[in-house]
Amino acid sequence: MDRLSIILTLMTGAVITGGLVILFFTFGWYGWLPIGIGAVVGIVLSWPAGYVISRRIKRTDPQWDESRVERVESPVPKPDAPEV
Repeated sequence: MDRLSIILTLMTGAVITGGLVILFFTFGWYGWLPIGIGAVVGIVLSWPAGYVISRRIKRTDPQWDESRVERVESPVPKPDAPEV
């Protein structure tokens, strides 16, 4: 379980949604429909974007050791389990 991607999902969802809504408003498309479209797209794309960013952060971190991570058996991580 990648705990960093869970935290990044919240941030990337807000950035994607906000960016799309600002883009729609810039082009003069006002109303609830563009806000709803921005929210749906933000929700759908937030986890993949957060996961990619998390992997990149861990790949470029010289202190991160990918070889010491054990296989996680449960979808719910244990608080003392190693980060994947």
